[in-house]
Amino acid sequence: MTNQQTLRVAVIGAGPAGIYASDLLIRNEEHEIYVDLFEQMPAPFGLIRYGVAPDHPRIKGIVKSLHNVLDRPRLRLLGNIEVGRDITVDELREYYDAVVFATGAVRDRALNIPGVDAEGSFGAADFVGFYDGNPRFDRDWDLSAEQVAVIGVGNVGLDVARVLAKTADELKVTEIPDNVYESLKKNQAKEVHVFGRRGPAQAKFTPQELKELDHSPTINVVVDPEDIDYDEASEEARRASKSQDLVCQILEGYAIREPKDAPHTLQIHLFESPVEILEKDGKVVGLRTERTELDGNGGARGTGKFTDWPVQAIYRAVGYESDPIPGVPFDEKKAVIPNDGGHVLAESAGSPVTGLYATGWIKRGPIGLIGNTKSDARQTTDMLVADASAGLLSGRAHEDADAIISLLEEREIAYTTWQGWYQLDAEERALGEAEGRERKKIVDWEEMVRHARAVPVCV
Repeated sequence: MTNQQTLRVAVIGAGPAGIYASDLLIRNEEHEIYVDLFEQMPAPFGLIRYGVAPDHPRIKGIVKSLHNVLDRPRLRLLGNIEVGRDITVDELREYYDAVVFATGAVRDRALNIPGVDAEGSFGAADFVGFYDGNPRFDRDWDLSAEQVAVIGVGNVGLDVARVLAKTADELKVTEIPDNVYESLKKNQAKEVHVFGRRGPAQAKFTPQELKELDHSPTINVVVDPEDIDYDEASEEARRASKSQDLVCQILEGYAIREPKDAPHTLQIHLFESPVEILEKDGKVVGLRTERTELDGNGGARGTGKFTDWPVQAIYRAVGYESDPIPGVPFDEKKAVIPNDGGHVLAESAGSPVTGLYATGWIKRGPIGLIGNTKSDARQTTDMLVADASAGLLSGRAHEDADAIISLLEEREIAYTTWQGWYQLDAEERALGEAEGRERKKIVDWEEMVRHARAVPVCV
């Protein structure tokens, strides 16, 4: 039995991955662990605040459980701080026994086909950042295209397609800011086409997301019966996963039903692999796809049959990538921090860097759901605790818990806190209440910081 130690840990990234890791650390019974949770944005919650479509209140409810964690003692939020710019990783290692990276992934993965840089070809992450009111992204969006393509059959692709197919008034009841509503009012999209290169059993939708497409009275969801096909590996995938089987059933239901009378059509095309974005005078005028077929192993091969789809805008939802953190090893090919399941490795197959850990998408890539993030955090924090018990982390933390605050103030960094989030939250709720909705997001970065750092008025 090891003696209990007092540890100070910095967790970088206040999204679900970082908050779950923080929760496990402060509740650990082997050691007394204090966590400072660093966040680049002025507000916490990461993907849940800035990566989930605004019309998903069920998923947004996860914020409540994350909120409960941040209310706990031994956990301190420090927002509006960019690690690598405002403070270096080497400096953090002087103040903390360990550093856990949970910075997620916000950048679009590249789609290497001709025409990808044409005007009207957008990364889905940029559009998500726009409609979620992320202050780092554009405030205005060109929605003049009447026919739109979305490349990718995952939940992000569905979110993008659904937002494009809904009306602005359907979304106004959510927390979208005014600039998003004004742009969506100008949306001309009548047809939204979602493309995937394989079949129903390989689609990465979750059943609930797919089913919710049909809840809007303005959207007619269409699937061509010719796109419902399975090989032996596909049937096995259905048998192995109840969720995947439900996805197949829902797609089959869309394929056989009568068309719904609605102003917007959202068609899911399977077995169509994008090969080129067609352009004229530098602008998107179409998408060329190659028809594919299953190869017997759950994969797809081209058939040599090509189709040109007339569209004026294309959204690439083919996955996210993480950004490197200055001073931390990074695998450029996989776009993750090299790790052995938790420890940061000096190189892809190197030895662990003492005191550095990774969790979430920066560790394993942008795959899995919230449940995967929880188990992922446990794996990482278990390694950290084991290292502490083995005496590998002792004696490196600065004794003064407020020394880091002194450093931030010395550098005149306008950091935000958990109390500051309460103030920003109250302001957003007040803005929403004035319009009969729960919240309206503040989208300007400096305005967010101003509310979060305002001196509370004593009554």
